[in-house]
Formats: sequence, structure tokens, C-alpha cells
Amino acid sequence: MAEPPAISADPVARLRSLTQARIGLGRAGQALPTGAMLDFQLAHARARDAVAARFETDGFSDAIGGRAVIEVASRAGDPATYLQRPDLGRCLAEGYAARLVPAGDEVAFIVGDGLSATAVHAHAAALLLALFDRLPGWRIAPVVLARHARVALGDDIGAALGVDLAVMLIGERPGLSAPDSLGAYLTWAPRPGRQDSERNCVSNIRPPHGLGYAAAADAIVWLMTEARVRKLTGVALKDARIAPEGGAPGAIAAP
Repeated sequence: MAEPPAISADPVARLRSLTQARIGLGRAGQALPTGAMLDFQLAHARARDAVAARFETDGFSDAIGGRAVIEVASRAGDPATYLQRPDLGRCLAEGYAARLVPAGDEVAFIVGDGLSATAVHAHAAALLLALFDRLPGWRIAPVVLARHARVALGDDIGAALGVDLAVMLIGERPGLSAPDSLGAYLTWAPRPGRQDSERNCVSNIRPPHGLGYAAAADAIVWLMTEARVRKLTGVALKDARIAPEGGAPGAIAAP
């Protein structure tokens, strides 16, 4: 007669190993156990640190193979204003447009600190290298490094550079399990006044817990190529790639 399966002392241990979500934390009286509470407080501190982190641009050109970079800033001016006035983070500060000279390029990659410079420091350079390897034949503008940036700042930058497509890599809002998540936003024919519905997004780029660089680059390049053919981005452009058997991250079937 077969032995009955052993009863685990921690019945949610297997589920906990599959996710960063906080599940099965337990209790100590009417409160969380000390370990779970300390873990929560540490995650909260990391999220706050990510929002407060300063975008450090020194050495970024070297990190992306010596490519030229241009530094700009939004009208927000400082971290406090950036958090309180999202509208100012969407517009170039006075004087910076003069640095952005049209040169007949097709695409501009913009790296913005957003709400997590931590994410940019951790992932932006590696993702750009993966993208450059996949873009032979594309005319690529110098990489723009944007401080106090919201997603729509890419519209001003792309319009000033005269490119067909702007790709904004930006630190996403930190969560209690993801202080370093990077997002990529693609906008065809960038210009002031574009709506969020006119963009495509590849989100949660943060290996090993989120999308890896290769999978993210594949998704972004597919969207870039389709945008160039169809002359649009946004709700009319869906990721219609078919996932190979086994479901590789980033390759999803069309709905």
C-alpha cells in the first residue's frame, strides 16, 4: 500500500518559490511575524530610494559602446517639482532643444530616469546594446539622456531630432517587489500632443525577475519594424508574434 503524501509544515512554500508576491506570510498574534514585517519595510525603503535616486550619466557612453549621447532635462527642474508637476516632466527645459539637431535619422532612443533611476542604472545600457545588435541598417540618432523625464518628453525630443520613431526607455513606478523595472515606450511620428493611446509599451524589463534583455529587445525591434512599415504605433499596432513551443518570454500570440 502506497504511503500517503507527507504533509508540509508550510503548505504555501512551493507557491512562494514561484512568485515575488507576498503570500502566506503567517501571523504573530494580531500582527505579521517579525521577519515578514522587516521584509516589507526593506522593500518599502528600496522603492522610496528608487524614486529619490539621482540619474547618474557619467560613463553611460562607454557603457553603450562609445556611442554619442546628448544630455537634456525637462522643465521639472528638481525631484520635488517632478513629483508634484507631471506636466512639466513632459516638456523640454528651455535651451535644450538647441542640442537636438536633425541629421536624417530614423529612430531616437531616449533614456529617462522617470520614477526609478535605479532601473535605468541597472538595465538601460544592457538593453540598448541588445537593441543595437538587432538593428542593422537603421539610422540611429545619438542616445538622449533625459533627467526628470516623463514618457511624453520623448515627443519633444523626437520632434526636435526630426526622427520617424522615438523609443523612450524609462524607470517605471517602483513597487514593493520591483524597485528596478524598466519600460520601453514607442511613438511613431513623435510630436507634442501625442496621446498615450498612440504609443506601444514593453514593460517590466528587469532580469531575472522580469523580462530579459534579449526577449525585450526582440519585442521592441518587432514593434519598431512594424511601426516603420505601417507608419503608426499605439492601439492599432498589436504584438502579433506567435510564441514558440514552450512560450518564450516576450513572444505572445495575438488576441
